[in-house]
Order: sequence, then structure tokens, then C-alpha cells
Amino acid sequence: MTNRQIVIAELPTDALTPAHFTETTTDMPTAGDGQVVLKVILMSIDAANRSWMKGATYRAAVNAGDAMPTYAICEVTESKSDRLAVGDIVAAEATWSNYIVAEARKCEKLPKVPELSNLMSVYGIAGKTAFHGLISVGQPIAGETVLVSAAAGSVGGYVGQIAKALGCRVVGIAGGAEKCKWVKEELGFDECLDYRAPGLGKALRAACPDGVDVYFDNVGGAVLETALFSMNEKGRIVCCGAISQYDTETPTGPRNLPGLVVVKRLRMEGFIVMDWAHDDAKALRALQTWVANGQIKVTEDIVEGLENAPQALIGLLAGDNKGKRMVRVAADPA
Repeated sequence: MTNRQIVIAELPTDALTPAHFTETTTDMPTAGDGQVVLKVILMSIDAANRSWMKGATYRAAVNAGDAMPTYAICEVTESKSDRLAVGDIVAAEATWSNYIVAEARKCEKLPKVPELSNLMSVYGIAGKTAFHGLISVGQPIAGETVLVSAAAGSVGGYVGQIAKALGCRVVGIAGGAEKCKWVKEELGFDECLDYRAPGLGKALRAACPDGVDVYFDNVGGAVLETALFSMNEKGRIVCCGAISQYDTETPTGPRNLPGLVVVKRLRMEGFIVMDWAHDDAKALRALQTWVANGQIKVTEDIVEGLENAPQALIGLLAGDNKGKRMVRVAADPA
């Protein structure tokens, strides 16, 4: 047997294209002491994949010739560790591959659930990011106004639904009238604004007449600049990502920093979901409760086939997904 991988053919200098990737085959990996071989089932597709190609972030930079890193749900097919057995389902740092080898101690054994993909979306990296960022960093209070960019995306949709469950007024920002309609009707946001339409600042002031108390920012750039003008004094800005800046060599804005942070006494804080892993059990309990009582609707965007991972990422950066995007590499285990 051979192992397929998608590797970086060359680093992009501007917008990502399929030509920046190539498919290769390697020998099947084998486990050493304390290691496991994992069959990749589902791979997370995230805007952060693109940022890793621009240099070191919270992880090492990705270089030409590297297999594209990812977070994945996998099945153990070989084990040389007493921590994990063949057949166990785990979450692990992986690559765009059919199989990988990993240190067993770095794998997280996952519980059995009716829908394995839910462990990638609402109960996985997307739901946990939304919960920890909003609750622990944003600290919303019932009655406050919460603004969410990339509201139709994997994290933003859950942020808004959590905020509604907490008794907040929620306004989203998304790309295109159809997406905005979907965010309101399907996810239950009070309002959703199209950032592609002219006059976002005016529309935001009309949608948030009492100002914004918490802004959950997934995009950075011009949208962040516009949102800052509508923030209330002592408002909180949760910096989760900057998707508008990743796929270009000429990032822009915001131009009103740090001025408005000082004038309005704003708190602006970035976070990585792993920072709050000690609260994951609390997040899971809350998310399961909200899903069970219908306050959170689970939306997933699953692309079939390892070979389609590059286009899945390119499409994500262009905003063509609704909900958590992932790639299915292998069928769920029976």
C-alpha cells in the first residue's frame, strides 16, 4: 500500500490557487515505540491554513515541500502504545494525507457520538472556539449587543447562536444577500449585514442603534475598522482571526487603531482555542445542552475526497461555505 499526500508545491505570493499544491505518494507509515498509525477520516479546513504559509504564527511556518498540516479526526490502525488501541477514534495534529504516524500521548481519544462530524464542528474546534472566545474573552451579558463577522462561517454561526442563548441581541456580518438571509432565518440572528454592499458603516449604525458591546472579529481589515466606530465605551473586541488579510500580500487597515481603543477604553484581545483547553469539558456540556434544546443548529459543509482539499481551502477563503468546512478522506468506521 502507498499513502497519498497533498504537499505545498510552492508558497503563494498572493491569492492561493490549485497550482500551489501537488499530490504525492509515499510509503505507508509504521509506528515506533509510543506511536500510532492513524487513518485520516475528516480534516478541518480553516483560514489559518493559509496564514501558516505566510510565516511562523502560533505554530511553525509551512514551507514548500511540506505536507499541508491540519487538525483531523482519525482511526487508529496500528498501535505501539498502551494509551490507544486499534479502532480507537482520536483527534490529532495531522497532514493532508490518507495515513499519518503520531505520538500516542499527543492524540485525544474521542467519545462515540451518532455523527462523527459533530466532533469537528459543534463539539470540536469550531464550537469550542466560539464558546471560549465569546464566553471567556468577550464576556457578554444578557441584553448587550453582540456583533459577529463571518457570521455564516464555521465559528461565527455558533458565536451568534450562543449569544442569543445568553439573551443578547445579535447582529451578523456576512458576504452576500443570500448568506445574510440564511444567517437570520436559519441561525436566528436578529440582523445580518452584507459587507459587500455599499454603506456598511451606515447599515451597522442603523442595526445597532445602542452601539456594540462585544465584537467577535473573524476577518480584520476594513470590517474591523468599520466595527470599531460602533463600539460602546468599555466594549470588548474578541480577535479570533483575520481571514480578509491571509490571501493577499497587501493587507489593509484598520486605520483607527489604537485611537478608538484609547478614546473608547476598549479591550481588544486575541486568543487561540488551545489556550482554554482546561475549560473544554464546561464548553462541551453547554454546547450539548444548547443543541439538545434547539438553541444551536448544527451546520456542516463536508467536501468529499482528499484530492479536493486544495479547492476546499481556496473556496473557504472566498467565503463559499456555510458552517464548518471539512474534507472527508475516509468513510466513518462502522
